[in-house]
Amino acid sequence: MQAIQPGMTRTLRRSLFAGASGLAVALSLGLGAGAAAAQTAPPQQDPSEIDEIIVTGFRASLTAGLDAKRRDANVIDVIVAEDIADFPDLNLAESIQRVPGVAIDRDAGEGRSITVRGLGSDFTRTRINGMEAQATAGGTDSSGGANRGRGFDFNVFASELFSRITVRKTAAAETEEGSLGATVDLQATRPFDYDGFTMAASFQGGYNDLSESWSPRTAFLISDTFGENDQFGALVSVAYSERDSLEEGFSSVRWAPAAAPGATNSGGFCSPVGVAPQNPGNSGSTGSSAANCATGVARPANTAANIAAYNTANQANVFIPRLPRYGRLSHTQERLGVTGAFQWRPADSTTFSLDVLYSKLDATRQEDFLESLSFSRNAAAGGQTQIHVREAVVENGMLVYGLFDNVDVRSESRFDVLSTEFLQWSLTAEHDFSDRLRGSWYYGRAESNFDNPIQTTVTLDRSNIAGYSWDFRGNPDAPVINYGFDVTSPAGWEWRPSTSGVPRSEIRLRPNGVDTLFESMQADIEYDAQDWLTIKAGINWKSYESSSFDMRRTDETVVPVLPAGTTVANISNLLTGFGVNLVPAGTSTSWLRPDLDAIASLFNIYCNCDTGVPGGDFRLTSITNGNARGGNRTIQEEDAAAYIQADFNTLLWDMPFRGNVGVRQVQTVLNAEGYSSTGGGTLVTGENEYMDTLPSMNLSLEPIEDLIVRFGVAKVMARPQIGNTLAGTNYLVPTTSLAATGPNFTATIGNVKLEPFRATTYDLSVEWYFAPESLLSFAYFYKDIDTYIQILRQDLPYASLTTLNPSAFAPGFCTGACSASTIFQLTAAVNTEGGPLKGFEISYQQPFRFLPGPLSNLGVQLNYTHVESEIDYCANALCTVFQTEDLINLSPASWNATLYYEDDAFSARVSAASRDGYIQNVPGRNGNAIEGKMETLNIDASAAWQISEQVELTFEALNLTDEENHQFVGDGLDRESTSVYHHTGRQYFVGARYRF
Repeated sequence: MQAIQPGMTRTLRRSLFAGASGLAVALSLGLGAGAAAAQTAPPQQDPSEIDEIIVTGFRASLTAGLDAKRRDANVIDVIVAEDIADFPDLNLAESIQRVPGVAIDRDAGEGRSITVRGLGSDFTRTRINGMEAQATAGGTDSSGGANRGRGFDFNVFASELFSRITVRKTAAAETEEGSLGATVDLQATRPFDYDGFTMAASFQGGYNDLSESWSPRTAFLISDTFGENDQFGALVSVAYSERDSLEEGFSSVRWAPAAAPGATNSGGFCSPVGVAPQNPGNSGSTGSSAANCATGVARPANTAANIAAYNTANQANVFIPRLPRYGRLSHTQERLGVTGAFQWRPADSTTFSLDVLYSKLDATRQEDFLESLSFSRNAAAGGQTQIHVREAVVENGMLVYGLFDNVDVRSESRFDVLSTEFLQWSLTAEHDFSDRLRGSWYYGRAESNFDNPIQTTVTLDRSNIAGYSWDFRGNPDAPVINYGFDVTSPAGWEWRPSTSGVPRSEIRLRPNGVDTLFESMQADIEYDAQDWLTIKAGINWKSYESSSFDMRRTDETVVPVLPAGTTVANISNLLTGFGVNLVPAGTSTSWLRPDLDAIASLFNIYCNCDTGVPGGDFRLTSITNGNARGGNRTIQEEDAAAYIQADFNTLLWDMPFRGNVGVRQVQTVLNAEGYSSTGGGTLVTGENEYMDTLPSMNLSLEPIEDLIVRFGVAKVMARPQIGNTLAGTNYLVPTTSLAATGPNFTATIGNVKLEPFRATTYDLSVEWYFAPESLLSFAYFYKDIDTYIQILRQDLPYASLTTLNPSAFAPGFCTGACSASTIFQLTAAVNTEGGPLKGFEISYQQPFRFLPGPLSNLGVQLNYTHVESEIDYCANALCTVFQTEDLINLSPASWNATLYYEDDAFSARVSAASRDGYIQNVPGRNGNAIEGKMETLNIDASAAWQISEQVELTFEALNLTDEENHQFVGDGLDRESTSVYHHTGRQYFVGARYRF
């Protein structure tokens, strides 16, 4: 038994006060980590080898994590009890980011997905109570939208629901395949973790300084054991929270070349009279067949100023914002989590466990944007070739200042209703047949249903504005924008029904969703062949299904005429108070926006019917709608695996030596089906099957006391991405899609025959436990990625698409605004050679007990990760041109730091998490070499005061620096043009925890 150190008396009292950021976590371990540790420790270990650490208080919780890390033969990191409970974390992603090598990505200010050692969520598997599962949620478009891929959305769950998180960074034969980065194990609480009856509750109120709103957060747990010798146990925990927040900022929806000949979004500006246009091939204007102006648009006068401005702006190597806009996103969220665990121990040798986990995440999101849309459109859509340039300034390849005439401006409002419902249950049986032979079995089912039943966008428009300007010179992230008219007055806006040659108002209805289902069964057996040798073997069967749907109106740009007596004032309202401490002087902080409720009521837009008035067809279609077909697809995978593994624990020249060696064999059978958006919506099916042999070895040597050297080597694999967006970008489904009506012309080709990502991984680490509760470690990792999957993007004329795939892109599919010379951006997924990924982690953890007086209650936890990769990305569809970049989602450097203080009555800590910028897409869209996200630094703090044996007061503060979501596009060298610059404000929580 570990000696009780100064300050532990308080931690004994605090053991059941985990609170709203981890109530169930601390409760799950009762008076100590011994129960939880024993639950996962290899049964052949001598119990005397397991320290009984009292897991109460943050310091002792860190010690429990170190103890689990030290005892394991593999390279792992563990978060136990108040590691989660006392970090100021909204959800699991923000808890896991404290682990070395882990970085997170946020959506609407809240952690959503993780990256481990530079490998994103598609390369990381998540298991809940020992079973692989997937939770999917919706998100903003700039954060990837709805999750239709393999990644796990951690924001579905509150961290209160789990007692232990284990991040497994090296592979072992007994661990399920599917990860290049890590396997994350989430363990919920069970009643046998406690000694008898336990009940506790907590409540907090949260305040956001941007939305200026309060919201509740509460948790409750009850557990008991009963029957003869306490052979039965039951536990229920509940966590509930609400959240109201705002997100405000600037976005450009990427930057694009100002005058790329034939480009899908430009074609150049309208040239002055008598000036030869830069792109005569895009002509069609009045006055000259080579005027480079939209039909019916008068050319600017031939003046020195006009010519100079035109020549400055209209260059192929100059980039412009496609859709410069300011916007406010209003988020509401309700999150309910429930766990139930029921255990029966009929004999000391046998235990049955039934675990149930339910989570419900309901949210709404209102998006309001004030934007100019001409710069993202071509001549056929009344776009850029109608614009006159009066003044222009270019810096570093970007048009940072421009004054324009003939600009179309739009006020756009979008409303989403979002819901994720997750249910998992699993039954586990464990039995000791003898002192040497043990076995276990489980069956589980996990289902996640994401539904976006309402996704409605409505617009108001104003055409041909004179005097529109933007100016990035004072602030590259928040420009001064002058719209050239009073954007707050209903008289300045129009509701535009179908009118030829000008932008039309829109009513978009796009309900969608995605369901995922895992079923899994596993049987394992262990035999102690010798005191130092255990043989393990097992079989695993797993079924995975991902099914998505998408529905839309047939023509979203056709709307009814306003009834007599109804004006724009009746279908709009005013957005006010925008951009405090964000927008520069001279930019509008209020604007008129569509009133979605008024418009829905006026036109009955949710009837799913044809109302009978012109423009009033609001019927929703799916596979019969070319714009929606690609969002309707199903992936089914069936995996069968078997493994054998030898675990050993012995001496090597009097040095403790342990580890494991084994091999895993797995067969994957894939069936995919979907509807191509070309050729009338034909159902397309495809199959693929592949086999992988995955040997692994993990060694751990203790050459001197408290110093452990580890080495691991393994072959690993991760299955191909499915595709993460609507409208046909399904990388693994063998469908084709075509957007041939503009304003942006795109095409995709799916590939069911993609081989998985495959790699050989090497890990070497040194861990020095130089003092009690302390660690200094260094870990080096190298991943030789043999097989990689790249997303290719290339601009091609439609005639080339026809040559590439005559049936999918027949000439007859390209009519109206589309012709054989129209440029399409083609997207496709292909297998390519990978490349090396290498890096290192440094960790340091220590309480400062050697300091005098109150300073002895201080301590730190620090880690730093550096990652490098070299991937040759194909820069065109034929892979004849390459560009070398980092792996997508890889941050070269990341670090975490926590300074804490803890005495008998008071505890406090400050935590910082930093992540370097990283690439999100290679190659980027709209002529950009890359798309990425800038570096982030998030600082959080928390404090707690124990006022009695039962009551503790708490305070938590998140995102103290109000860190921005800052995304960019660029050339990979000097140009980094801001595409998103949003902030969400600081979040504070005050509350109390009470134990009965």
